[in-house]
Amino acid sequence: MFREWSVMMACAVLVGPQAVRAVEFKDQIAGDAIPDWEIKEGPADAWSVTDGVLHCSGKAGGWIGTKKTYTDFIIELEYKLTPGGNSGVYLRAPKEGRPYEVAMEAQILDDKAEKHRDIKPGQHCASLYMICPASEDASKPVGQWNTMRVMGDADHIVITLNGKTVADAEGRACPEILKRSRAGALGLQNHSSELWFRNIRIADLAEDRARRMKWWQEARFGMFIHWGPVSLKGTEIGWSRGEERSGHEGGKGPIPAEVYDNLYKEFNPTKFNARQWVQIARDAGMKYMVFTTKHHDGFCEFDSKLTDYKITHSPFKRDVVAELTAACHEAGMPIGFYYSPPDWHHPDYRTENHARYIEYMHGQIRELLSNYGKIAIMWFDGLGGTARDWNSTPLFEMIRALQPDIVINNRAGLAADHDTPEQQIGKFQNHRPWESCITICRQWAWKPDDEMKSFKDCIRTLVRCTGGDGNLLFNVGPMPTGEIEPRQVERLKEMGQWLGQYGESIYGTRGGPFKPGSWGASTHKGDRIYVHVFNWPPDGQSLTLPPIGSKVLGAAVLTGGTAEVKQSSEGLVITMPASERQEVDTIIAIDLDGPAAEIAPLATRIGSLAAHKKATASNVFQKSWLHGPEMAFDDDESTRWATDAGTKQAWLEVDLGEPATIGRAVISEAFNRVRAFELQCEDGRQWRTFASGTTIGENKLIVFDPVTARRVRLNITEATDGPTIWEFQLFAPSK
Repeated sequence: MFREWSVMMACAVLVGPQAVRAVEFKDQIAGDAIPDWEIKEGPADAWSVTDGVLHCSGKAGGWIGTKKTYTDFIIELEYKLTPGGNSGVYLRAPKEGRPYEVAMEAQILDDKAEKHRDIKPGQHCASLYMICPASEDASKPVGQWNTMRVMGDADHIVITLNGKTVADAEGRACPEILKRSRAGALGLQNHSSELWFRNIRIADLAEDRARRMKWWQEARFGMFIHWGPVSLKGTEIGWSRGEERSGHEGGKGPIPAEVYDNLYKEFNPTKFNARQWVQIARDAGMKYMVFTTKHHDGFCEFDSKLTDYKITHSPFKRDVVAELTAACHEAGMPIGFYYSPPDWHHPDYRTENHARYIEYMHGQIRELLSNYGKIAIMWFDGLGGTARDWNSTPLFEMIRALQPDIVINNRAGLAADHDTPEQQIGKFQNHRPWESCITICRQWAWKPDDEMKSFKDCIRTLVRCTGGDGNLLFNVGPMPTGEIEPRQVERLKEMGQWLGQYGESIYGTRGGPFKPGSWGASTHKGDRIYVHVFNWPPDGQSLTLPPIGSKVLGAAVLTGGTAEVKQSSEGLVITMPASERQEVDTIIAIDLDGPAAEIAPLATRIGSLAAHKKATASNVFQKSWLHGPEMAFDDDESTRWATDAGTKQAWLEVDLGEPATIGRAVISEAFNRVRAFELQCEDGRQWRTFASGTTIGENKLIVFDPVTARRVRLNITEATDGPTIWEFQLFAPSK
């Protein structure tokens, strides 16, 4: 009986041992119906609903599941078994494939029955079948009602049975999770056993995440602040401490630990002004701030009751976190806290007493989220540690209970709310939020005369992040006085002035539909696409973008001048006089006859003869496919070929498949490490040099006498460190 009934809604803030976050649950059973479910396999009369109880008669197998597709979820239910009973909860079962092969299954099983005496640990009740065994038997005797709760949050699965967490698995520790479906129905299995279900409720965590993160994705631009007593030395925060780094491979920093650890006794930043910091961020067009409350060095910028190693025991004596959060709240600026789970100062960290450190760490996070009002972001930096290292499941439960709407990053061993590429622009990704954290200079903490990014680099970094559907968390390092360096302030103000003119193409937009490339990036909002052009094709005045289904109604150049946009089945051709293009970014707004969001993301091909061709290289960073040679030929400036640290010479080669005549090359390098290079072609069994140069940098155009070749090589003969190339493009000679 599956009559259509209205479905009750329940809103709950979960607290206590099962707390996760404030979410909205939807009851699945209504009277004598379970309206949002359907029989997926097996006989329909095997299932029935009476007075709020779903009954499985056990006829002939099969399963029943939700009509809706879920990615991240919580499902709660009660079940009652008969002797020898066997069932399961299917998690993210797609429409195709056998659920137990392509999805995951939380076991429901009478594992004390004689018929199940030979089952393996991974098959016990409340295990994640064939992936993660139950840690203990928390089931009630057959015939009694059991309460099961399963949370699936990205690659993190937690099963709670009768109030006890019996399975806690995440993709890093259980790689099989990563091979299973990430989206699909939630369902109940009919294993030819009679059993009953009631109080079935589901919360859609993906919808909850979208709600909580709406402001964050619309903001697009935030300020990151790394600061502490180490600014007195002008060296890197945490990493310059000269002692073995527990739990992390690597050497020692240049400052002896006994010196580093006592810098706070000299730290007296009397010119610190929290309101001034907030105003600098606002003038830059930044919409939120994240501050380092504790870095890997263990020093606390807040008045923690759990340690004496803190700012209030310095000559300054004031609670920096308290003043900054108060200033942010006063200005309506969302504030987030960076907190490092690694702590190279704490005596129990990564020792046999690590559990005591975890108690300390959790206690400090409770302080941070209890004592300073509304906190918008929790930004961890776990240096690759696992969820077990930080006991992250109960930690996240506490965080969500204290600050239900908080945004959490992915660096405490769990995927959480968003990804965090560091010191590089993330790849195009619109299915999961991300944020690149990048420094305005080279070092995170303040360094005298540190090399600062140009205005053009700053703007293009922001645009590339937004065009990839991500955010930019842009870092400044205040000076020992407590002031942000004037030249950094001026650069940020320049960015704010630019955003004051062109912010409509950044704030509240989504990335695409044209994926970022060496040419530039695009964003969209409503029926409008913003095309940001950095580099026009080497010859001619036209940029060709892929075809779109929507009709172009008109176009305007936000940065001044005029552009012609022609639409055909071949694509969009944008033509603009060279004299009217902007050096930093030319922005063309294109109006459509429908929502730009309905256009599937499109890769933009710029005509490189080397695009997507077979590539090889002399060296690849840590032999990782993520930095393989083909990444330099994929028309995607978010990926790169990289070499191992210390590499001073290397070559990158492409096979064009057949001889082709080339006369131009465009090379885009990261980090400006190349000091001498050659372009070579294979001539018989010899490599012949046909062009050479010194530095490369961003989008270097090299014009040379036409060469016909099948195999072409970039031979780097001198580099300051391991060279890395975003894109290596080859073109026919200019006409």
